[in-house]
Amino acid sequence: MEKIACLNKKAYHEYEIIETYEAGVSLLGTEVKSLRNGNTDLKDSFARVEEGEIFVYNWHISPYRFGNQFNHPPKRRKKLLLTRREINRLYGKVKEKGLSIIPLKVYFKKGKAKLEISLAKGKKVRDIREELKRREAVREMKKAIKDWKLGR
Repeated sequence: MEKIACLNKKAYHEYEIIETYEAGVSLLGTEVKSLRNGNTDLKDSFARVEEGEIFVYNWHISPYRFGNQFNHPPKRRKKLLLTRREINRLYGKVKEKGLSIIPLKVYFKKGKAKLEISLAKGKKVRDIREELKRREAVREMKKAIKDWKLGR
């Protein structure tokens, strides 16, 4: 069973998700404790491939309340644990097509912290507006069907 620590709702709004990957995360002790308490934010985070490894930037993990001198900087870069094949595939897609690697959610699976990352393409403003119009139309249709069934 998964315990979700944080979702990046902004990513679903601003990016078109193409592929998703599950990655392990190399964290330090007080960061894990803070994650378990849900003190994290993925809002403006992104990932990069550097020297054959993937790192996440701007992922804010608040200092652990009882960590004192053992706490770590909240926005330090964190290494992701993926297979060589996955890293090469992501690197190729990012370089070739100009896509981005965006974290979607943080969760615990069998006691280990996992980060779901995605290969994503940024949406244009008009795409976002069209999607909002489409959602509104679907919402109105559902409401009309519900009213019709109730005989209003």
